Amino acid sequence: MTPIRKIGIIGSGQMGNGIAHVIALAGYDVVLTDLTKEKVDKAIELIDRNLTRQVASGKITEEDRKQALSRITYAENYQGLSDADLVIEAATEDETVKRKIFVALCPFLKPEAIVATNTSSISITRLAAATDRPERFIGLHFMNPVPVMELVEMIRGIATEDVTFAKAREFVGTLGKTTAVSEDFPAFMVNRILLPMINEAVYTLYEGVGSVDAIDTAMRLGAHHPMGPLQLADFIGLDTCLSIMQVLYEGLADSKYRPCPLLVKYVEAGWLGRKTKRGFYDYRGEKPMPTR
Repeated sequence: MTPIRKIGIIGSGQMGNGIAHVIALAGYDVVLTDLTKEKVDKAIELIDRNLTRQVASGKITEEDRKQALSRITYAENYQGLSDADLVIEAATEDETVKRKIFVALCPFLKPEAIVATNTSSISITRLAAATDRPERFIGLHFMNPVPVMELVEMIRGIATEDVTFAKAREFVGTLGKTTAVSEDFPAFMVNRILLPMINEAVYTLYEGVGSVDAIDTAMRLGAHHPMGPLQLADFIGLDTCLSIMQVLYEGLADSKYRPCPLLVKYVEAGWLGRKTKRGFYDYRGEKPMPTR
């Protein structure tokens, strides 16, 4: 396989821009694409702000910031990814959306290009089957926020070849990240453990055991978690939390993974957390206020 030098990223949202930030800072050329140029422009502005914060804290130099930004370019469509050695899909956590992306993407890629998905829960084997290269397909689940979190969960599908896995693992290592290898089971390792805890916190709220503030305070001070589970759910996005719980519930057929009705209700209301300014907290004022 040819060396990985140029990386395409599909999706410039919370995960896509974080992945682009880390990869560009590591010295790779990055081509970023999304539904509109405006989304990519906003992502690059956010990357610049985050890089500037790293300069201010002494983690990187001003020259590092400038060089990283200069390596990120915009592609209007998938044809702009035709010379990429690796393409990472970081679209919304929806299997139908992801499969459509892979079907549209693959005809433009060079034969030796590796395709990766940043899915946090969906079967790698099933997603790979939507491509023309399941042997060169892999799961690279970056954690949020990508510039801060040290882990990348690696998942191979049933057809993923050893050389693809080795190449992807070597690449992740050059980003300064640590890998943890998971089997291709619903939600893999991190979210199989984390999301049922968040779902149980929502049940604890739903059943009136405690308020939003009480539950988050209890877990921050009683279990020494850096943030409470409901605060964390808002940060992740309640729609993403619900999607992962549905994957677990449907994939493992165990009632313990049933999404809490209150989580469903919040998502139906469009209260998805920080990104919509309301979730288990209301973020429209100066200070986040619990909504229950």
